[in-house]
Amino acid sequence: MSILQEFMNTTGFVSMTWGNLIMILIGIVFIFLAIKKDYEPLLLVPIGMGAIVGNIPTVPGMALSVYDDGSVLQYLYFGVSHGIYPPLIFLGIGAMTDFSTMLSNPRLVLLGAAAQVGVFLTFLGALGLGFSPEEAGAIGIIGGADGPTSIFLSSKLAPKLLGPIAIAAYSYMALVPVIQPPIMKLLTSRDERLIRMKPPRKVSTREKMIFPVAAFLICTMIAPGAIVLLGMMFFGNLLKESLVTERLAATARTAMIDIVTVLLGFCVGASTQADTFLTKQSLLIFGLGALSFAVATAGGVLFAKFMNLFLTDKINPLVGAAGVSAVPDSARVVQMVGQQEDPHNFLLMHAMAPNVAGVIGSAVAAGVLWAVLS
Repeated sequence: MSILQEFMNTTGFVSMTWGNLIMILIGIVFIFLAIKKDYEPLLLVPIGMGAIVGNIPTVPGMALSVYDDGSVLQYLYFGVSHGIYPPLIFLGIGAMTDFSTMLSNPRLVLLGAAAQVGVFLTFLGALGLGFSPEEAGAIGIIGGADGPTSIFLSSKLAPKLLGPIAIAAYSYMALVPVIQPPIMKLLTSRDERLIRMKPPRKVSTREKMIFPVAAFLICTMIAPGAIVLLGMMFFGNLLKESLVTERLAATARTAMIDIVTVLLGFCVGASTQADTFLTKQSLLIFGLGALSFAVATAGGVLFAKFMNLFLTDKINPLVGAAGVSAVPDSARVVQMVGQQEDPHNFLLMHAMAPNVAGVIGSAVAAGVLWAVLS
């Protein structure tokens, strides 16, 4: 009986708390949404399973969780806590991104910049709620809807808030098809949603090759803190566009980014232990993240309407919503909302321009915040 009692004391049932049960349930909901609703399954399945794994109570003295020195999960989590995985994700993003639509219509870059207003307004809001400047900067970047950038900046400015910030960023990325359409329809008229844009011009191979080097130099001279993220992204894009390193580009945009995505998602989920995650701060971060995402979407749409005051060749304001850097989901949402009004209006290629510009913009914003607040 004593042996049986000792065994029972080592099971998870003894130490299970209501908080652990809640987080396990949240992990199951994430998996359900990924499988049933197809909401970012490549992210939500690893995060959901990681949340379940991270909330099984462990035995005192056994190094098992991401927070236990010497545990296997802690070694895997090292890539998250020290900002190693995000640049590798950016390398893969660069290798799979075509900047042609952005180069063919450079004015659409402004929509990607306008969407970053959500980052800085949320930064001010977080300061008002009592967060430190470093924590407020890490929270604000959620508005860029860029999970890797949010993780990278959090690891530098607010490591203790990395878990809630990462979960908030990826949750809102997955919920793009739910959050954005109501805001887009509220801020635009039917006539505006029916605007058709001219097909983008054909971009030469030379332009595509020059762009990653030139864009990197310009962006990092403005925000040196973005060197790591943008350096890897434009390096990946150069591998793709140079036409002489296709094997490396194919590896970066397939096997490598898949491996890093699995590790990053699972480790982020495993870091959501109830005792460190279910706090008042986490709830505030989720609220601020939702506000940031909504403001970023609205900022892109409203700036497109503002630009139309001075343009003869009008921009469909829906395209402004793609300024958040949830690639390519926000561009797909623009296409979906546009075709609800006119099934023959194809906005996807136009929306990809502010979408990829938003990726660059969020990285630049993160570099500025890191430089100013570190």
